[in-house]
Amino acid sequence: MGNKMSSFYCLFIFFFSVASSTLLHFDVSPFLPLFSGPKLEIEGFMNMYHNNTIERLDDDIVPPSSTDPKTSVKSKDVVISPQNGVSARLYIPISIPTLQGHKLPLVIYIHGGGFCSGSAFNPIYHNYVSSLVANANVVALSINYREAPEHPIPAAYQDSSSALRWVAQHSKGGGGGEAWLNDYVDFQSVYLVGDVAGANIAHNVAMWAGQEDLEGFMLAGMVLMSPFFWGKKPIGEHEPKEIQIRNLVHTSWYVATGMKIELDDPRLNPIVDPNLSKLGCTRVLVCVAENDRLRDRGEYYYKALGKSGWNGEVELYETKGESNVFQLREPDSANSHALLNKVSSFVNKHA
Repeated sequence: MGNKMSSFYCLFIFFFSVASSTLLHFDVSPFLPLFSGPKLEIEGFMNMYHNNTIERLDDDIVPPSSTDPKTSVKSKDVVISPQNGVSARLYIPISIPTLQGHKLPLVIYIHGGGFCSGSAFNPIYHNYVSSLVANANVVALSINYREAPEHPIPAAYQDSSSALRWVAQHSKGGGGGEAWLNDYVDFQSVYLVGDVAGANIAHNVAMWAGQEDLEGFMLAGMVLMSPFFWGKKPIGEHEPKEIQIRNLVHTSWYVATGMKIELDDPRLNPIVDPNLSKLGCTRVLVCVAENDRLRDRGEYYYKALGKSGWNGEVELYETKGESNVFQLREPDSANSHALLNKVSSFVNKHA
């Protein structure tokens, strides 16, 4: 069991080396039923202690770049919602001023981290989004949403939805004040892209967009990489059936939701959602990895969406021999480059 659990950790998380951690005081009493010792570990993301101390494991942040020497991408930080402290990092390729009026797709990137860790501003995501912008020749907005347990779900959904609404306001011509969006973005080609928890958020934002009045604005599509979907009962061949291992995922979700949302809620288990056909975009790419314990959830989502009556095109892309978010752990590998090219091609199909 110990070897299986260690294997599961490696497949479910990717923050293998942490440059720093942050301590904060927070009432952990709602989570005491989850404790089995002196601390509660959300493995790779945070530790909770009985003395109301939380240790968030994360990486240092990096500043935006006037010109990234590796990718030739420019970036700057923008404020989405001053009231909630929601911000984002905006990226453009440096070649964009020479395009003479040709506008580019916009990727709205939503980072992973178990809903409780990670940042749009840490090196992992800054470098990955820069690489995506350079490879796909797109504009990107990487959202820095509020995190659990201080801000439990649905805060991450609300923050990311507010970022989409902020983008939509720019599509009206003069409705938004960010010049990089107004000058360079083709608002007919806006895509949500996310990994693991970020992919879960992307799906839920697209569900919101499908039932919200955005005054004519519509998402073009969505890319879900190793999406964090789950449920009370195991499915498929890859998902663990051992209760001790499954409880690790259950704990992560309960901490993310403040113990208030169950495992078969459609926000975590969208294949049971009777409203799945209302997904607010017309193209979806689901990316899974063969050795990822979340693989089957991605495949089941792909099948459920295709059968739901949703009026769109969904595609499943599987990388053989890889595990969870390999593209972030080994961005220079051949498989990571192949995935990057696949995502780049997808977001440029209608550009």
